[in-house]
Amino acid sequence: MSAESTCVLRAVAVGFGATLLMDLLAFFLNRTFGAPLPNYCLVGRWFRHMLHGTFAHRSIANASPQSFECTAGWIAHYAIGAVYALALVAIVSVNWLARPTLLPALLFGVGSVLVPFLVMQPAFGLGIAAARAPNPTQARLRSLMAHTVFGVGLYVSAVALKYLIPVHG
Repeated sequence: MSAESTCVLRAVAVGFGATLLMDLLAFFLNRTFGAPLPNYCLVGRWFRHMLHGTFAHRSIANASPQSFECTAGWIAHYAIGAVYALALVAIVSVNWLARPTLLPALLFGVGSVLVPFLVMQPAFGLGIAAARAPNPTQARLRSLMAHTVFGVGLYVSAVALKYLIPVHG
């Protein structure tokens, strides 16, 4: 396997690991404090509606349900995590995979909150940074917390991968 392919696979694995850590925290908060779980079925609904040319909704929750929306949402969730990890590696260099550091991963994770704030939440009918959500401050803090944990997860996953499957060469 080429060095480029290996780097891509390692970055994808890091993205999956970071996404899994984010999901584990959400599950923990749900079980411990009753915090609502993210609804990735709505993400799937959004993507499935895109196939029909609809990119923004007055309310994604009230948009017509789509076949396989939950499956599509979960696949999209992990695919987005992988793409984010690939973007991080492209920005900071492939050497980060061999010698991961926390700061770039954390900054990238926090910065990635701009995507839901400026793209997803408006497209879901919630306005920029969830301004029209029932509790905008809570929605913003949950998004920020999730993306911060994702950033930490990028680092933790890269370190774990480095020790589980050392980089040679």
